[in-house]
Parts: sequence; C-alpha cells; structure tokens
Amino acid sequence: MRTKILLDCDTGVDDAITLLYLAPLIKSGEIDLVAVGTVHGNVAADIGALNTLRVLERAGVDDVPVAVGAGRPMAQPVDFAAEWHGSDGLGETALAEPAGRPGDISAPDQIVRLARAHPGELTLLAIGPLTNLGIALLLEPELPRLFREVVVMGGAFDHQGNITSHAEANIWHDPEAAELVLAAGWPLTLVPLDVTHPTALDETWLDRLAAGEGDVARFASRILEFYVEAYRRSLGVRGAVIHDALAAMLALDPSLGEYAERPVRVELRGDRTRGATLWDRRLYADEGDRPPVKVAVRADAAAFQERLLASLL
Repeated sequence: MRTKILLDCDTGVDDAITLLYLAPLIKSGEIDLVAVGTVHGNVAADIGALNTLRVLERAGVDDVPVAVGAGRPMAQPVDFAAEWHGSDGLGETALAEPAGRPGDISAPDQIVRLARAHPGELTLLAIGPLTNLGIALLLEPELPRLFREVVVMGGAFDHQGNITSHAEANIWHDPEAAELVLAAGWPLTLVPLDVTHPTALDETWLDRLAAGEGDVARFASRILEFYVEAYRRSLGVRGAVIHDALAAMLALDPSLGEYAERPVRVELRGDRTRGATLWDRRLYADEGDRPPVKVAVRADAAAFQERLLASLL
C-alpha cells in the first residue's frame, strides 16, 4: 500500500526542498500526498500556501489540495524568519504567481475532515509550528485514534536550540500548541535538532547539486543560495541543515533512524526556557498518564544525503 501523507508546513526553503524530495515519489506512485496545509512560521501562512503551489508546480505535481491554516500562534505574537528564508520564503527569488490557488477550507478543518474520511490510513507529517494540529485536536478530540502516525520535526534535547539557547523554532513558534500535540496520545515520532544537525549538507554536496542539469536541481540550487548564505553568516561555513527533509525521510523509512521512547513536555512559563522540549531519561521517573513519544536520537546521515541528492537530481 502507498503511504498516504497529509503534510503540514510553513513553506520556506527547507520545506521547499522537502517537497522537491517527495515529488518523484509522488509521481512514481510510491506515496500519495493527500493534501497540504500551511501555518505561520518561516513566512505567513498565506505566503506559505502560494510557495507550496509554486514548488509543486515546478516539480510537476498537480492536483494536490493546499489549505491555508493558522496565521498566528495560540498565545504569543507571530514571528517570521525572513533572515533565513527571505521575505518571500524562497530565498528572494521572486517567483511568478502559481497557476493554482489554495482551497476555501482551513488547514485545521482539512486535517479533521481527512482524518475522518480515512481513519487509520494517514501519516500526518508536520514540519512547521504545530498550531494547525493543536486547533484540529480541539475541534476533534478523537483525532489521535484516526491517524496511522504523526511525524513532527521539532524540539531539541542535548542540542542547543535554534531560536533561543533551549528552544527549537517549530516548538518555540507555538509552545501551547506543541504541548497539546505531544500530550495527545497518538502514535507520534519527534525528529529534533539532535538528529537533524548531524545530517548537515556540506560544500561538496552543494557543489554536486549545482552541477546537476535537470530543472529541479537548478531550481533547488537557486532557492538554497540565500539559505546557505544565512548559515555562512551564522556559522562561518558553507553548508545547510534541511531539517524537514529528514523528518519526511524517516516517516517513509523509519529504519534510517534509532529511537527512544519517553514522555516529552514543553516548557510554557520559563523566561529563558519557554518552548524547550523536556524529557526525563530516568527509567523510574513517574510521568503518570503522560503518553510516551518516539524520539529520533540518531539517523544515517550518509544515506539521508545521498537519497536527498538523488531525488533532486
């Protein structure tokens, strides 16, 4: 059976590369991208929806419903990441308007409707802030039993955060929604910075992509330029971390990772630690009825890099 994916994203550069990674698998029939919902995060949700359509159309994928979701977090001001993704979310490439348009349904409503229509069949891949998922849980309390699996790119444990010293971006953008999602009790895999950063693409990988002759490879290389330069300014090296693509790859092939199961909580009140993800590694720790989360702790970086490059080429 094909893996049926419902994607929730905030389409900036790394989301776009993830869509390009998935495109050949969609066209070959290996996976079925049932729908996409967008959320505030890298860019505004409506810009993210148009970017999603732009990328899918460039990759030759048509007829995927795209819904605009939450425009702001549940309990804090909205914040975007233009310094990493550009004001347009795609590295200041100023692409033309897509031929398609987002649908009329909201992304949280789309999550609920599709889950009810396909109980036990869908993998919900969330690679942006979790506001849409949190709202969907409030709309449909039975949602956790309707999904086959949920895979979330988010969190940091033994790795420093990428927004604050403790908090990873997708969790930090809406900690209240993230806490709802991590406490909901559905089959959930969390892919944190601890496993995404060791898969960073280096200069050699980027040069191999730039040498590619296909339209998708050229497009990917073009939108990566701004993102790679942001990493150079931040870390002093030419490279990039495509966090979201690793989450997508582990959703399709969990054998590329190693995992630990523990309850995970989100800090909501700390002045310096709000948005941090916390777990207790002590086996005797009493977490009460808190459901465990499967957390990726290691991934095959070489396999990830080669598979991603093969898709883009």
